Amino acid sequence: MNIIFLGPPGAGKGTQAQRVCDELKIPQISTGDILRRAIKEETPVGLKAKAYVESGKLVPDEILVEIIKDRLAQDDCKPGYILDGFPRTVPQAEALEKIAKIDVVVEIAVADEALVKRLSGRRVCLNCGATYHVSTLGGKTTCDKCGEELIQRKDDNPETVQNRLNVYHSQTAPLISFYQERGLLKTFDGMQDIDVVYQSIMDALRKAE
Repeated sequence: MNIIFLGPPGAGKGTQAQRVCDELKIPQISTGDILRRAIKEETPVGLKAKAYVESGKLVPDEILVEIIKDRLAQDDCKPGYILDGFPRTVPQAEALEKIAKIDVVVEIAVADEALVKRLSGRRVCLNCGATYHVSTLGGKTTCDKCGEELIQRKDDNPETVQNRLNVYHSQTAPLISFYQERGLLKTFDGMQDIDVVYQSIMDALRKAE
């Protein structure tokens, strides 16, 4: 089964996508990861992308699509895959239709106010990467796992979070109606408990098989 995950920053789509991948034994394909790998391995398309990245420019859609196409052609994608972080725009979705058949698009919906609260309260350990939320820390400022100090990442401050959400609404949210029109969209309430959301997603995917 070929799946796309959509949702604003902080909606929990990365967590849910990983759980679904583990359950279905399919790879989670992150655009950022495969782009970095293609550049590192200096594949023909990776070298094209490298020129843009090194000059601080956005990698054009046609190069991103080429990298995605190469990745989807690999053997581990034959049983299916989850695309995470692609497509981000309607033109990218239209290009994707030419190289892949998508079975289901999972949208995790969360209100902006809740996301700002969720992300701006996030604290991360620089040493081991563990993530916490101020609501559960009880005033603690150190990591339970390794004892190092917890910090708020720059992209988690309220102003930056709101900017990220604005970009999502202007660029990525139009994909919701794009996939709705194609009858592929399944929307889930990301404000529910993580396990409830996961179970709802799995039930919908099994029905779609």
